[in-house]
Amino acid sequence: MSDFEQLWPEGPMFRQAAHFRLGTDSVLLADFVRAEGRRRGIDLGCGSGAIALLLLARAANLHMTGLELVPAAAELTRGNMERNGFSARCDIVCGDLREYRALFQAGSFDLVVANPPYYPAGSGGVSADADRAAARGELSCTLADVAAAAAYLCRTGGSVCLVHKPERLSELFCALTACGVEPKRLRLVCPRAESAPSLVLVEGRRGGRPGLTIEPPLLLRESDGTESAEVRRIYHR
Repeated sequence: MSDFEQLWPEGPMFRQAAHFRLGTDSVLLADFVRAEGRRRGIDLGCGSGAIALLLLARAANLHMTGLELVPAAAELTRGNMERNGFSARCDIVCGDLREYRALFQAGSFDLVVANPPYYPAGSGGVSADADRAAARGELSCTLADVAAAAAYLCRTGGSVCLVHKPERLSELFCALTACGVEPKRLRLVCPRAESAPSLVLVEGRRGGRPGLTIEPPLLLRESDGTESAEVRRIYHR
């Protein structure tokens, strides 16, 4: 277990699990979310609570719930919230997102966020660390499970925001629309302008009408290899 680290000067303090480090995908998803006007949000599979922490630091009127399967990770999230004075604005539930009907009432949230496992079970290598393997591969939940939970938990008109791999974008859209969540906003994340996307950021609306806005790509680096101005903004550098 690492010590608390400051995410940026005068920013939140964060302690992360030694076996699974804070990734760019979670930071970019938190920045992608339009939290203004949202009152109650939930992070499905919150890990050590990075996304919830970043959203709470930005939106003063937002209350977050973190749902996490692994008890040690849930406890780590509680510590992160307490360290930053967010305990009153964040509830941590240790449970299985596939049991969403038993855990929460329908439509309890107007914002659902998730950084779900990217890889179908049986594809690619599997980490020897069980928690890391479950975070990267669909061992504990599938993309369809995440979409079903998000649709149940999100009220009509609320937002569902996810980060995923571009090769599964069609599957992601189909899973969301099958559950009544209409994809409304898409942003591709590219290492450089000349590179293919490495991540996709998607916002859907529960009960929304068809109509997708494709935003300009988020470039991580300039052609010369230096960080882009947007990445420096996101990371407060």
